[in-house]
Order: sequence, then structure tokens, then C-alpha cells
Amino acid sequence: MSKVQSRTMHLGELLQAHAFPSAHHVPDWMMGLYRRHCIAFADGTSDTETQVFWLQSRNFSIDLRLPRNNGLVAAAKPWAQYAEAELRVLGQYEGWVAQSVWDGKQLVWREPTALQLHDRWPEPAPLQRVGNCMIEFAPSGIYVEDWRLQPSKPGPLIGLRLTEERELAGGKLRHRGGGLIVSGDYAGLVLGRAQEPEQTQEPLLRHVLAAAGDAAALGRLFNFETSIARGSMASGYEVTHSTLPGRAGQALLPLDGFSLGADGTVHQRTEAADGVAVERIFTIDALEKQYAWPQATPATAPSQAWADREAATLKRYTRALI
Repeated sequence: MSKVQSRTMHLGELLQAHAFPSAHHVPDWMMGLYRRHCIAFADGTSDTETQVFWLQSRNFSIDLRLPRNNGLVAAAKPWAQYAEAELRVLGQYEGWVAQSVWDGKQLVWREPTALQLHDRWPEPAPLQRVGNCMIEFAPSGIYVEDWRLQPSKPGPLIGLRLTEERELAGGKLRHRGGGLIVSGDYAGLVLGRAQEPEQTQEPLLRHVLAAAGDAAALGRLFNFETSIARGSMASGYEVTHSTLPGRAGQALLPLDGFSLGADGTVHQRTEAADGVAVERIFTIDALEKQYAWPQATPATAPSQAWADREAATLKRYTRALI
């Protein structure tokens, strides 16, 4: 295990003592937590019910995609006790973290750590935002996604990429790859698998169904978490949506036990959800004390004058749609 180089502290204390703005990053208008309002496909069909979240730090993204609430597997239980129908649902969950690279026109994702074993979304993302609506086009024309920025009070922006998590007693590797983003009122956490299965280009669902009833094999396949939470640095963040059954309503992670290593990495010594003492090691993407996520975007003076002039009809039914 690595040696912690300074006293442990609350994440808020770390932020105050070691602010770290990122020199290279995606545009400011891309930052924050987005919830997908709709995906429209080239065949004329649309989906407004899949629960999809995109949380953006300066240089990496967290993505979570789940069925609607009545389609979720809600109860946590030993892996061997899940029925085949439940495993079919769990095996289609999506959650990942990846480096995000913006070339001025489109976003591409690199170095993913993902629950699924093959790339379900291979196309880059040309993006444009107007107000709180960010539109993502598939260059092939197969779909377009409508994302809505979730409102947040100004607050901290923290982006930490997880290198690994190990048990303090013995150093067993529990998770490799992942990340933590704190974005004002929201936070997201990804913990990657300690070991990927063989034949990783096969769909996860195929591995899951083959392992039905085998607690050890299912435990390895689902040794992964993507969770989205809401709260504050003062009170903590409570999970609202997760790839793990039973995670909703729990604390996302303890906010204490952090320290800065001599090499600039961030360490956290804490207890995992199963009570085991662990150390997590992160690299810093961003540690910014105060950030704002405005719902509005700029417009030209003539276009604003037009909108004001025609407001009687243009804005008679408008509201903030999130």
C-alpha cells in the first residue's frame, strides 16, 4: 500500500487547501449533470423513458443508463439468488467513465471503464447547446439525443479519476479504474472491476446468463458501480440512481479520509460499503472551489430583441424543462 503523505481531511478541506483548476478542458457550456429528455431514431421512433444521465468534469465523463423505475431490479440480495429474468435486466444496465476530448466540433471518449464489455455507443458526438438544452447528433444520422442541464446552485467542481482501490489489510485489489465527480448539487461515482472477464468483446448479458446461480462468477461480473447522487458537501450525497440494486438512498461515499500524496495524487482511506477498510488512489482532473452552471446561453442582440418583441406568443407557454 502507498504511504499517505499528509493528514487526512474532509473532501471540502482538501478542496480549500489544494485548489487545482484544469488548464485543458471541454467548453464551459458542456459542464454539469445532464438528464436525457429524448432520443429520436432515424426510423421515426423516440424514447423518453430510459433514465440516462451524463455528468461532465473538465476532461472526463460519467454516464449512466437504466430502465424506467418499474423496470429496475430494486432489491439487493446474494448474486446466486437472482432469477434469470432479473439477470437479463441487470445485464443490460449501462454505466461508464471515460476521458472526454473536444476538438471544437465534436466530443470523443477514450480510455473507458465500463460495465458493458463492448462499445455500445461508438460514434463521436457533435454537440450544440441552447439554453439548458444540449443536442447531440450521431454523425451517421441514426439518432439525435436531447439532453437537459439539471439545475444546481453554484458550488464546488471536483473531478478525480480513480486509479485503484485496495484493501488496507493485505493490499487486495478491489477496483481498478473509475472516477468521482462532484458538480454542485450532484455527484457521481464509478468503481471499475478488479479484473475483466476473458472474451470481453462478447456482450455482458451472455456472460451473465452463463453464470446464473454462480455467486462467485456473478460477483466478478458485477464488481462494478456507476451511481449518481444528490446532496451537498456539507450534508453528503445520497444515491438516486445506480447500476447496483439497493444502492438508491445510501450515501454515495464518505467525504472524509482524503489526503494529498507527495506525487500529487489524491488518496482516500475509508470503509467500503461492506465495511472493509480500503484505500483509493485518484489523479486530479479538477479541484475548483466555486463554479456556476447557468441555465441560459448567449444570443445575439438582434435575436434577443426579436424574442422580446414577439414574447406575447413566443413565451406564452414557456417553462424550464428539465
